[in-house]
Amino acid sequence: MELRQLTTFVRVAQFQSFSKAAASLGYSQSAVTVQIRLLEEELGVRLFDRIYKRVVLTGQGRQFLDSAYSILQEVNRATQALAGGEGELTGQLHIGTLESLCFARLPGVMHSFRTSHPGVNILITTGVPEDLITKMERGEVDIIYILDEPLYNNRWNKLLEEREEVVMVASAGLGRALGPGPHRLEELLDCPFYLTERDANYRRLLDKRLAALGRAVTPALESSYASFLLRVLEETEGLSYLPWFLVEEKVRQGTLTVVEVEDLQSVMYGQIFCHKEKLATQEMREFVRLCSRPVPFATAHV
Repeated sequence: MELRQLTTFVRVAQFQSFSKAAASLGYSQSAVTVQIRLLEEELGVRLFDRIYKRVVLTGQGRQFLDSAYSILQEVNRATQALAGGEGELTGQLHIGTLESLCFARLPGVMHSFRTSHPGVNILITTGVPEDLITKMERGEVDIIYILDEPLYNNRWNKLLEEREEVVMVASAGLGRALGPGPHRLEELLDCPFYLTERDANYRRLLDKRLAALGRAVTPALESSYASFLLRVLEETEGLSYLPWFLVEEKVRQGTLTVVEVEDLQSVMYGQIFCHKEKLATQEMREFVRLCSRPVPFATAHV
């Protein structure tokens, strides 16, 4: 089994397409087909069902996807550790990221970074993915950390990719009123929704699902600041659609409740990029290492 086969397997699973996976990797479609066939032969299982023009993971394929992610993440960690070098870091690091990641993920990362490397000057810029990508391509930031569908470009180096679940979350009172799920999305549309602005990444997932049902929702409140929506939701009955990492602490505290929606299973990917022409500094590698963590295929809520 080769690492390139695992990478190819993950890309096919993400795109549900041999041709799109091949394009993202710079391979021919036949090369992707051969790699998957050899992987299936070695494992002795069928990883994908080919249904008309769609490629769908089998049950065994979904199970193996967990292992493939874990293996690739461990290899990434090992590579970063070996390349990290020793000695005190004293350079600069300009990070572009989303407001939600900055609010929920980066405080812990920055604490660890500053504790280990107090001599590094760090600048953080927030924005939407499209603007951050533009800044990276212009050399205005060293590295970007975004949450989106899997993105690939031959001008970028992807330094990290980890699954992130997006959940429907309710104020505690509304969660009790709705009762145990699972619910269907259409059953919830009479509730007030507090959502990120239209075309923002989380909102896009919800709007796509609603469009497939021939429905739409008019939010009671829209904001580009997910952390603001979180605070409003704690104090006002309503629903929102946000990444699990942003709401996890509030759910555990009992001030918010995850609403299980059977026809809304959504995953995005935390991804870190730098431009291919940008030298990956030790400061950048250390940031990626601190952002890395094991992520299960699906998150259980209790």
